[in-house]
Amino acid sequence: MTQSGGMRVLSLLILAAAALPAGTSGEFQIAAGHPRILLGKARLRLLKRERERRSPRWQQFEALMAGKARMPEPGFANALYWRVADDREAGRRAVTWALGPGGDLRQLALVFDWCQDLLDEAQSRALAARLRAGIQRSAAEPGLPAVSARVLAAVALAGHPPDDSAPVLERVARGWWEGRIVPALNGGRDPLPLAAYYALFEMLHVVRDNLSLDLRESSAAYFKELPVRHLLSYYPATYPAGENDYRIPAARGTGQPDLERAALARAADLAIVAYDVNSPGSQVLQGWLMHDHFALRGAFGAPYEFLWANPYLPGLSYYHAPLVLHDDAYGRLFVRSTWDESAAWLGTVEGEVQLFRNGRVAVLDPQSASAPLALTEALVFFARGGPRFKAQLVAGEHVFVLGLKPGAHYQVEVDDEEVREEVADRGGILPVDLPPKAETGFRLRGAHGTP
Repeated sequence: MTQSGGMRVLSLLILAAAALPAGTSGEFQIAAGHPRILLGKARLRLLKRERERRSPRWQQFEALMAGKARMPEPGFANALYWRVADDREAGRRAVTWALGPGGDLRQLALVFDWCQDLLDEAQSRALAARLRAGIQRSAAEPGLPAVSARVLAAVALAGHPPDDSAPVLERVARGWWEGRIVPALNGGRDPLPLAAYYALFEMLHVVRDNLSLDLRESSAAYFKELPVRHLLSYYPATYPAGENDYRIPAARGTGQPDLERAALARAADLAIVAYDVNSPGSQVLQGWLMHDHFALRGAFGAPYEFLWANPYLPGLSYYHAPLVLHDDAYGRLFVRSTWDESAAWLGTVEGEVQLFRNGRVAVLDPQSASAPLALTEALVFFARGGPRFKAQLVAGEHVFVLGLKPGAHYQVEVDDEEVREEVADRGGILPVDLPPKAETGFRLRGAHGTP
């Protein structure tokens, strides 16, 4: 390269760096054209192929849109229909909604990105201004859905002057994720609630697709176990509804099932599989998703089902998934007696110990419960029933004691064995390793002053 050529290149690099907002890394710049949120070339090609093949999921979505059904998320549904069916009327409905009184930042971002070809200059400026205002308005909201919506809005706005999307993305990735979420996850605290997993994976997809950045890598152990943990967090019984059957995700309390949350839980499962189709956990989760009577057919769920479902992916039978998952890093336990819908289930849900049996949820107080629970591959004791316990085990059965002091040390005295010291996890759960034989007694004593 000549000296003058080298100077020109250097000048261009300096100008490019100067064009970035102060303190912002170039890795957060987005150059891709629209659409860039969730509808990459491969996914959009798959969806158009589903339309051509008249797949059941497409036919359900089409029937709702053609019948002018009242869609709970009109921006999302109409914009998606426009991109797949080239239906300009649906696209115009999405734009009309976005320029109206609706203020859902996530849907505004989807309409701006997916319907950019339909926006005239004035509409594009007006909607961009709404997105910037929405980002600013929600800047102090720390919840995962709000953060995810800000990411979608920033990605949609990239390249539209004044382009201030990169600082928003950097604050989320470096400040919020690396500064708050990763230290919590790696320190044994889980700030990512089950109910927000769809928002989480929507954000993960968008960040990876546009920035080639996989946010999971900094907490790999947490995300490796996530698909099976999510699978085990459902109550066993099916909930029949008019549009389709639902699997109900565990939630605090004993109230009526929230079917919108159930739909988003399935959408989260679909998005988890799509994010990493080759992982063993995703393949088991795909096997869980392949039963068509759970496919979302209602006005709220059908757009998600069509967007994410890929029935052509192979799946492994979830009957091969474990019936017992003790997540000692975060102090959680999920146990099923079988994979049948009539199974009994025990789980720790946001600090509650719950038992699902005979179609009902009960919240247990491990400080007052005393009778042990036998759940096929697990025998669960409660501290109240001690300090001496007796167990009759078969090979492969697990023993847990709940209701202990989190992080406390205990001396475990097992019949005919030496005393050993164990530590209860963050949820006050202690697994006890016992030999499978006719009957074994064990005793817990607090160590180092533990009561």
